[in-house]
Amino acid sequence: MVLPGVYAPQEDTALLTGALSDESLPPAASVLDVGTGTGALAVAAARRGARVTAVDVSWRAVCAARVNAARSGVRIRVRHGNLFTPVRGETFDLVLANPPYVPAPAGGRRPRGAARAWDAGHDGRMVLDRICREAPALLRPGGVLLLVQSALSDPERTVGHLREAGLKAAVTRRRRIAFGPVVRGRERWLRQRGLLSLAENEEELVVVRAEQPV
Repeated sequence: MVLPGVYAPQEDTALLTGALSDESLPPAASVLDVGTGTGALAVAAARRGARVTAVDVSWRAVCAARVNAARSGVRIRVRHGNLFTPVRGETFDLVLANPPYVPAPAGGRRPRGAARAWDAGHDGRMVLDRICREAPALLRPGGVLLLVQSALSDPERTVGHLREAGLKAAVTRRRRIAFGPVVRGRERWLRQRGLLSLAENEEELVVVRAEQPV
């Protein structure tokens, strides 16, 4: 179920789901899904026997995730809040993140409504940089962060920040996709900024994997 204003699962969700399927989870692993949206990733983790907490800043997303978990026959703890705020002091074996990552022309303004799911400031890193700062403290020894983002928002910067925080980090998956409606709507601006070349007609999505040393 996708409520109005809630981010529907798309290619980035599928790419991150594939990365999740590659992870070897300990028995009854503790998993956090931040920016859960419809709860698609949280449900996928719960189906593997994990104890899942899902967080979203949108009340509609919280409702959708709860309904979709019930419909899927899995138990998920769903919390309303801004990123990691609802789980302060907790640690996890796996953190999943599909944050907003699209650069926005009106980068100085906080996005509102459905745009909170994709608009991420002038450089696309409004939320990514915060995840890089705060996620390492939530990972148990050997714990893993899986994060999906666009090449438009500098994956190498994400990898660099996570390595600086002491994690082993790298891009592990890539996929090129046709421009979606958001990127199409600001394609000219992205080309003017040099984030898209004149020859590019696809967007690259990547998964960054970062692991807390044991």
